[in-house]
Amino acid sequence: MLVAAVDIGTGSARAGLFDAAGRLLGRAEAPLDIHETPEGHAEQSSLQIWRAAGAALRAARAEAAAEPSHVAGLGFDATCSLVLRDAAGRPVTASTTGDDRRDTILWLDHRAAAETDAINAAGPHPVLDHAGGALSPEMQLPKLLWLRRHLPESWSRLANAFDLTDFLTFAATGNPARSQCTLACKWGYLAHQTPGWRQDFLDRIGLADLVLRTGQPATATPVASDLGPLTPAAAAHFGLSRATRVAAGLIDAHAGALGVLGHLEAPEIERNLALIGGTSSCLMALAAAPRFAPSIWGPALGAVLPGLWLSEGGQSASGALLDHLLKLHGLPASRDAHARVIARVTELRRAAPDLAPRLHVLPDFHGNRAPLADPHALGVVSGLSLDPSFDGLCRLYWRTCVGLALGVRAILDHLAAHGTTADTLHLAGGHARHPLLVELYPDATGRPTVEPAAPDAVLLGTAMAAAAAAGLHPSLAAAGRAMGQGGRRRMPDPASAARIERDWQAFRAMQRHRAELDGIPARPGP
Repeated sequence: MLVAAVDIGTGSARAGLFDAAGRLLGRAEAPLDIHETPEGHAEQSSLQIWRAAGAALRAARAEAAAEPSHVAGLGFDATCSLVLRDAAGRPVTASTTGDDRRDTILWLDHRAAAETDAINAAGPHPVLDHAGGALSPEMQLPKLLWLRRHLPESWSRLANAFDLTDFLTFAATGNPARSQCTLACKWGYLAHQTPGWRQDFLDRIGLADLVLRTGQPATATPVASDLGPLTPAAAAHFGLSRATRVAAGLIDAHAGALGVLGHLEAPEIERNLALIGGTSSCLMALAAAPRFAPSIWGPALGAVLPGLWLSEGGQSASGALLDHLLKLHGLPASRDAHARVIARVTELRRAAPDLAPRLHVLPDFHGNRAPLADPHALGVVSGLSLDPSFDGLCRLYWRTCVGLALGVRAILDHLAAHGTTADTLHLAGGHARHPLLVELYPDATGRPTVEPAAPDAVLLGTAMAAAAAAGLHPSLAAAGRAMGQGGRRRMPDPASAARIERDWQAFRAMQRHRAELDGIPARPGP
């Protein structure tokens, strides 16, 4: 028997078919549109996402030459975007344009920055303690507060709000369960307490009716729980049998953590971290006991594996920042364009291994999740010239990669200072296939990295959940052990140590100088 996995990223839906040993038999993708507004909002259509998920899975099943009756389980992971629906299940607009097709606020949308600041300014609370001391505008409570304040008509129509993963499992089964992964990580739900919803916190932030208004259950559902079979419509949509069981899902980065760490057992798992890199980057640590640290999201119980606490630090824009550089220079943010730049960077470094040493990038172009927990932080570039050439872009691209890798080091140092140490980083996501980042991560962090043997570790993590829900393995932990694929270890290059230390000192100096400049009062105009 086989299992299917669907992964909804920022710009595409991906699907794969796996056997019970974790081998990928077929994979396909379908693109997704992002609607951006002049105000900086970013929205998607849940209907398009659903269509893309179906197209990708049908194509993956065809590539695997798998009969519908051979697919025992289906799992979903997705970005932590927010889907809005009314009591009849119709889309509710998240857009100031009034377009109901734009019913999904993309995870990276920071429209709720003011609401986030207001929530965090109210003072300490256990909900904030389990979010690193402060909520992020990428979480759902600030976005819903923004909706209430700025789109009251949408708020009045609202009857269900879903993390995107939970919307997909609901659309597939009709089961309105919410995953413990999504609620504990993005909704302020305390999975280790009963009740998990802290009504006093919801009251004080102006969302007293959140649970009822958004259709939340009293209790979250553990990851990989069996949510039931596909509905007739969903079975036809995906080209699967109605007997296919659907698993309670995960956020995409958390599926990646499961895919690369799920085969490890305690206490070994605590010495390993997952680094999931795509549009953003997430560092995931799992432990048997909760570990609190400022700016580190969590600890969240059972967000990846049962009985383990998740702590997460991240970069809001990593792959998105590299895309941004290409767009600024008139290139499309396509795989071919990235490949062309990477090839030229590699060629330039053959002649000058220490490429553009006076060019430095602080990569917080979309705020800093960790270690600063500052969504208002801005990026800094030092060392620009008037060079408009393609080679000039390649130098900036390379040095941005260096800055991203140093940002990961900053998070790791912060985690270590608060009791989370790791011997090894396990890579997942698109960055695991990015030659420059794969080289830089061990050198910049001073830690060995493991490049996954699995062609798509995020899909593999979701397949593990599907296999547990379908009974191919007796538990999620057992599925992780049986389906884990391991990987290739890369050690830090001692020859890079002096260069990395110089760049690290520049990175820290730029952080200090940015803080100094941000503290200078604005002068009146001329």
